[in-house]
Amino acid sequence: MELLSQGDEKELFKAVEENGRHGNSAHGIQKPAWLDALYTQKFFVGCSYHETAKKNEKNVCCLDCCVSICPHCVPSHRFHRLLQVRRYVYHDVVRLEDLEKLIDCSNVQAYTINSAKVVFIKKRPQNRQFKGSGNYCTSCDRSLQEPFFHCSLGCKVDFVLKHYKDLSPYLRRCNSLTLSPDFLIPQDMGDDEMTNETPHSTIVDSEDPMSWSSGSSGSENMSMVCTEIVRKKRSGLYVCGRSVSKVSDEDMATSMSRRKGIPHRSPLC
Repeated sequence: MELLSQGDEKELFKAVEENGRHGNSAHGIQKPAWLDALYTQKFFVGCSYHETAKKNEKNVCCLDCCVSICPHCVPSHRFHRLLQVRRYVYHDVVRLEDLEKLIDCSNVQAYTINSAKVVFIKKRPQNRQFKGSGNYCTSCDRSLQEPFFHCSLGCKVDFVLKHYKDLSPYLRRCNSLTLSPDFLIPQDMGDDEMTNETPHSTIVDSEDPMSWSSGSSGSENMSMVCTEIVRKKRSGLYVCGRSVSKVSDEDMATSMSRRKGIPHRSPLC
């Protein structure tokens, strides 16, 4: 079966409206596993594998494993197709740019959040009091803008399966799907977990003096000493300073604990 154009699909929708909307709902083909995962998996709930970790809400769907995962699980699925799920007005949405790589999204109304177009995943039923002049959803009776007549991906999938009995022409081959650059992976992972998940990465501690390099081996008096933080035990103050010459910790502590002398009036001229 060839994929119908946007105009042909609209004509079919009008014909369905004239003959009655509630026809035979038998499906001739099952949905792909990743599509069922988008419907059935729960998102924005705590991950059971990272209960004690921060930012453990599951907001990614692994299309190869067909499970919802949290940002801490991403390194374990880094070679899989990953689809980020977002939240908009208490409903799950995905970016239209990502979803169009998997399935045809024509005639589905998109919304803009953070300069990106998104599409609702599930139906959003709404009782229609009266039929207006504009478009409305094929399944949810939700008012839509021209020229759309599906308010979500789920509404279009049900419409296609109900009247075409075949979803395969709308599916697109996608061998690789990565997360967007704005997706942040938590960096507070343990050493063992980081080593196991990213064996080829190198973590450099910028505060380790051994990681700093010196441009020359000049005299000791001319070498610049990097910013040193000294804490006074009694007052609890932090002092930052630069020194051109080598200063011992004892001299620094002595100068900080020294009392201020008695003030003297300057001699009159």
